[in-house]
Amino acid sequence: MSEPASQAVAPPQGGAALSHRQILLVISGLMLGMLLAALDMTIMGVATKTIADELHGQTIQAWVTTAYLITSTISTPLYGKLSDIYGRKPMYMAAIGLFLIGSVLAGFSQSMYELAAFRAVQGLGAGGLMSLVLAIIADIVSPRERGRYMGYFMSVWGASSVIGPVVGGFFAGVDTFAGIAGWRWVFLVNIPVGIVGLIVVFRNLNLPHRKVDHRIDYWGAATLTAGLVPLLIVAEQGREWGWGSGAALTMYLIGAIGIAAFVFAESRMGDEALIPLRLFRFSVFSLSNVINFIMGLGMFGMMMSLPLYLQIVKGASPTEAGLLTLPMTAGILTAAMTSGRIIARTGRYKVFPVIGLGLVAAAMFLFGQIGTDTPLWWTMVIMTLAGGGLGLCMQTLVLSVQNVVPPKDMGVATSSATFFRSIGGTVGTAVFLSMLFTVVIDRLAGFARGGAGLDLNDTSFLNAMSPEQKRPILDAFSHGIDVVFTVGGVVILVAFALIWFLKEVPLSMKSGIERRNDEDGVVAEATPAAVN
Repeated sequence: MSEPASQAVAPPQGGAALSHRQILLVISGLMLGMLLAALDMTIMGVATKTIADELHGQTIQAWVTTAYLITSTISTPLYGKLSDIYGRKPMYMAAIGLFLIGSVLAGFSQSMYELAAFRAVQGLGAGGLMSLVLAIIADIVSPRERGRYMGYFMSVWGASSVIGPVVGGFFAGVDTFAGIAGWRWVFLVNIPVGIVGLIVVFRNLNLPHRKVDHRIDYWGAATLTAGLVPLLIVAEQGREWGWGSGAALTMYLIGAIGIAAFVFAESRMGDEALIPLRLFRFSVFSLSNVINFIMGLGMFGMMMSLPLYLQIVKGASPTEAGLLTLPMTAGILTAAMTSGRIIARTGRYKVFPVIGLGLVAAAMFLFGQIGTDTPLWWTMVIMTLAGGGLGLCMQTLVLSVQNVVPPKDMGVATSSATFFRSIGGTVGTAVFLSMLFTVVIDRLAGFARGGAGLDLNDTSFLNAMSPEQKRPILDAFSHGIDVVFTVGGVVILVAFALIWFLKEVPLSMKSGIERRNDEDGVVAEATPAAVN
């Protein structure tokens, strides 16, 4: 990352393949962007409870996560489309910049609602951080060889899974640091990482790009927002409003109209649509994204519930809770890297999501049996099983999509895979957290004068209670989490049934740049494309 300017990556001529060294230099910038997103995710995973207690908003913490997921989800396909038009580099730098602005604002939030709004700004940047990384890798590495380089990105997730809980736990556990409340550094720590990332991306992310004159699908973005936001709001507020209340029914209606308007707008825009409908003619694209949605639904519900179980029921500190989830991370890394190497050697990939979804479903049902007295070692065994299943699924489903779409659609197709998984995650987070607190409140209805003396917005009151006093509360949380995992297991079973119908298309040996070069009939001596 400290090479002199003369060693910065030069764009390949005429769409030729990049050398191994050039690919590594490009990856160095992508890894820092991914580190930014990964650290934020792992730090927030252990610090959310403390932040919610500090801002007195434990029961509305889903708004913070949901706001982030809404904006990151909606912006994801927009990044994909704009990067196909204007190039990957400017869009990736814009994503990092927006994420940093959101981090600064979130670091100075005064309420949970302010934090939710500023996390939404962060989400606008996060929508490009992950999807554009996958699109750029598809540009420069063939599907068959992609597993050779995925280990670098897996190492980023591995490092963030160790560093994130420690950093997040430290800041969440100290009252002040450098004169600023400790929890605020959960967001401010992103600033130095992001600045270094911007510098490295500016120097090294130089890829050939043929600018295409297209209209921006503003109507698609607007109608998609109009369709998704009401549905996500009712998923979050349905417990308080009543699922059949007038407010909820209004949200259902607005959401349905918005989605119908989105489909109509996309059909009118044709190839310039945010998500071109012609891509759904590829059965692999359609089915993979349905499975991505379902997997995101169950996966995010699991990832949000586990830290709450470890911190509230098991009494772990934020740092301890983060470190206790390392078995899941180890399972993801091991399975993803192993399957990547096997795919590179054999060219076969369908077997991995089949096994992976089976493992995730089994893990979810096992999680549904854990209780207040379940030993931690058994919970960690189940985490390893769940991680292994996720590691076998995540990259192979994206790979299956990238392998069948035309190279000119690589950005929008890749972002679509991320988009549908994120939509599932957004819905899963809102619905499962709402479900969790509904069950907990119902279980506590007969406790403390009908539950009137308990304020679940700030669970720190548990620290002052004796084991006998807090046992009913811990059992209620444990039961609620069991319900979440059991329902999540049923959801994953649906994905497991569908994956058997996925058609395995032989993997290409050419990168996206080479495939586009072949389609356009560009020879190696042709005038170089613009660099973006």
